Amino acid sequence: MLKKRKISMVLLIVLSLMLVSAGCGTAPNSATSSSAGTQAPRSDALSPAATESVELTISAAASMTDALKEIQTAYEKQHPNIKLNFNFGASGALQQQIEQGAPADLFLSAAAKNMKALVDKQLIDANQQKHVLSNELVAVVAADGKASIAGAADLSKPDVKNIAIGIPESVPAGTYAKEALTNTKLWDSLQSKMVQGKDVRQVLQYVETANADVGFVYKTDALTSQQVKVAFTVDSTTYTPVQYPIGIVKATKHSKEAEGFYSYLQSKEALDIFVKYGFSVLK
Repeated sequence: MLKKRKISMVLLIVLSLMLVSAGCGTAPNSATSSSAGTQAPRSDALSPAATESVELTISAAASMTDALKEIQTAYEKQHPNIKLNFNFGASGALQQQIEQGAPADLFLSAAAKNMKALVDKQLIDANQQKHVLSNELVAVVAADGKASIAGAADLSKPDVKNIAIGIPESVPAGTYAKEALTNTKLWDSLQSKMVQGKDVRQVLQYVETANADVGFVYKTDALTSQQVKVAFTVDSTTYTPVQYPIGIVKATKHSKEAEGFYSYLQSKEALDIFVKYGFSVLK
């Protein structure tokens, strides 16, 4: 009996030692697990902010389409968390959209008057808008056309039946064209020939598709199409200088990102792209 009792005590001691050893072995793992458990939530909490995507809506004059698409590619490559959405159209129409509360973070106009209207209504801060670019008004005809047009006076010729022009009330290019034709005493006599477009790109399309013999567009628009050629450059003394202001809309929900793109549009990198497409940089 004594022998059996000794054996039992030895077994009990061995089992106790094994339990103590197991307990010591699992303690570090438990601590590691606990540490990982406290760190993981912090990492998860930070990751959404680090990768948060922001979309900016830019209402821009139709004549800036090609240049801005190239700028978009360059900017989004440098800022992968920012997506640029462009709303191209006539500056007057875009102005009205912003006045009516349409979402927009920046406004890029082809006329100073449209920007001024939004500044006057306190929808754009005067300190966050600037005139950056300029352009020229030209008359274009089909590249393979036979119409002999070398100046504004030739628009009165019988073989010139349709003259495309942007709606003067909402399309700056149309406003400039009307002003030039009025100052050269031609506007009233040419009324029966006028075909109006909703923006300058539609005017360009009218000439490309032979729905108009001649159209008034910007030099930059003419450079984008191989289907038209410049018939003549409109005398710059007959219309208000074409200037492009850019501004941040006060209602933007992404002020920091909007200010970043606003600054980029004034950088040498962006301005060089505008110049590539025929714009001139205002000093």
